Amino acid sequence: MTAVILLALVQACLAADASVSTPLRPPDPLNQAAFEHYYNLDYDAAIQDFERIMARHPNDPFAVNHLLSAIQVRELYRMGAMTTGEYANDSFIGQAHRPADPAQKQRIKQLVQQAEKLENAELALNPNNADALYARGVTRGQFALYTALIERAWFSALRNAVGARHDHERVLELDPHYTDAKLVVGAHNYVMGSLSFAVKVAVALVGLSGDKEKGLQYLNDAYRANGETSVDAGVVLMVFLRREHRYGEAYQIASVVGPRFPRNFLLPLEEGNLLRVSGKSAEAEEQYRRVWQNGREGKYGSLHYEIAPVALGDLLRGEKKYQAAAAAYELVGEVTGADPELLQKANLGAGEMYDQLQKRDLAVKKYEAVVATNSGNAEADKARKRMKDAYRE
Repeated sequence: MTAVILLALVQACLAADASVSTPLRPPDPLNQAAFEHYYNLDYDAAIQDFERIMARHPNDPFAVNHLLSAIQVRELYRMGAMTTGEYANDSFIGQAHRPADPAQKQRIKQLVQQAEKLENAELALNPNNADALYARGVTRGQFALYTALIERAWFSALRNAVGARHDHERVLELDPHYTDAKLVVGAHNYVMGSLSFAVKVAVALVGLSGDKEKGLQYLNDAYRANGETSVDAGVVLMVFLRREHRYGEAYQIASVVGPRFPRNFLLPLEEGNLLRVSGKSAEAEEQYRRVWQNGREGKYGSLHYEIAPVALGDLLRGEKKYQAAAAAYELVGEVTGADPELLQKANLGAGEMYDQLQKRDLAVKKYEAVVATNSGNAEADKARKRMKDAYRE
């Protein structure tokens, strides 16, 4: 199922690059502001803009896809499924995030149907319409994302992901310079090329194949082309390079893309993560503290930047700096409206650090706070266990 999810992740960013030099489709003066909001994680404002654009261009599938992408990514962010670190390994497949809003699920499916109706009508008139094929591939990719990460229907996601790849491969056959199409094709090649030999043999029987290096090259081409998918390709390439332990290359992308969207805290946070896995602990600590301070100063609005002190606590904990780690975890409680999952994780971490420091009373209070937040999840189970037996590493 890893292949399905990784390809679905690619689709999470399938909007358009907000670069001034890139013509955005459909041609609308509001596009620039819409994509600035989108990449700065201001999804409500982006959705309002995309709604207005679609109202002015009701027959343009690109307008529908952009609104679809914004609504879907906003829901994934709300569900807690937008942290790139989760995709560096396979453990997230079994993780249950917050459930999707039924109204948002219905809206996503309605937009998918609306886009496909427009795309198929164009292709009925001209099967070689590269723009219509490209748009349909985007829609199929978006639906792969929906079925994988929201419905968690893996085989349905695979079918749509394969359909997206085939559409974009056809685009490249028609126009080898249509670089935007290399995002999906490249990602699919990387994923399929990463499978075990036995699985590769199985998927080859249904006509699927992959090449990791070709996939990375295609993603790099799309990233460097300054086209509609430039930012998206960069983010996906960064995730895949991290999986390949090519941390320096991944860091370079994060450090280039991040400053363009100052309200998007996920990119500087990922810089810290990459520094950490590279063994640059001091630099990682500094980066996490920078994200935290920027959040305290209001630079990220109401976004959940409190993930930074959780990452900082984990880093310090790994260095056996238990008092400093506990202090880092405690910072999460200072945030008004902190994400409940992050607050639980921070309180559990702080409790374990206090146990390491033999401050049992403080530890138990933290474990009680974990259970009080949500008594029915894995963190609460761990906390109850810690209340009976002090934690020791």
